[in-house]
Amino acid sequence: MILTKAQYDEIAQCLVSVPPTRQSLRKLKQRFPSQSQATLLSIFSQEYQKHIKRTHAKHHTSEAIESYYQRYLNGVGKNGAAPVLLELANEVDYAPSLMARIILERFLQEHEEAPPSKSVINSMLRDPSQIPDGVLANQVYQCIVNDCCYGPLVDCIKHAIGHEHEVLLRDLLLEKNLSFLDEDQLRAKGYDKTPDFILQVPVAVEGHIIHWIESKASFGDECSHHAYLHDQFWSYWNSGAGCEILMSHCSREILDTVISWSNLEIF
Repeated sequence: MILTKAQYDEIAQCLVSVPPTRQSLRKLKQRFPSQSQATLLSIFSQEYQKHIKRTHAKHHTSEAIESYYQRYLNGVGKNGAAPVLLELANEVDYAPSLMARIILERFLQEHEEAPPSKSVINSMLRDPSQIPDGVLANQVYQCIVNDCCYGPLVDCIKHAIGHEHEVLLRDLLLEKNLSFLDEDQLRAKGYDKTPDFILQVPVAVEGHIIHWIESKASFGDECSHHAYLHDQFWSYWNSGAGCEILMSHCSREILDTVISWSNLEIF
């Protein structure tokens, strides 16, 4: 499905005042029943990530961190079973998983002899049972499972979806008897940045000669597409024209403007 800018803006406007939780996503689905769950989640995630990038710094000042930590301690002191961290994250409009990281790091700084490494914190966020304090472990777990935009659970889901799309695309290429090289084969040949597949024999698609194929699970809005162009697609330029397959659909502006000046076909 292709959304007009007005349709996209209407969905994005509904996201301004809602926290990034699965409950919010269910309400969004009720508000826009004609849109698929995948499309709404992708737009939800992208719009919220833009918001987090704009406001990230204010949550990481020493004053903010200390304020959040003291509010956490006061909250669990009154009721350790209550979702203190999750409610705090929603109140200050910050992603629950990122709030959990702030509090966990501050807790470890206070209780460990050496400053915690990034790898240790990441490991504890992936498996909260490693956290030495049971109450904090439960609070972190609540944040991770209720965050639909950030955190190790979301990362795992995104990776699985991306892999599923690559497998489906590979099966389709094999079904059509097309010869190709995948990412692993390309890296073995010394490629740094690679599309999902490079066709060893180019094919014609709707009047365009296609040399490579890249699939994207996220919604194709203009902002994300420009980022893909800068970070990835220009690196494929020497391989010729390519095809980007947007699994979660795209906005009309992508079709009407961006590809008019790029060596890229979008489906």
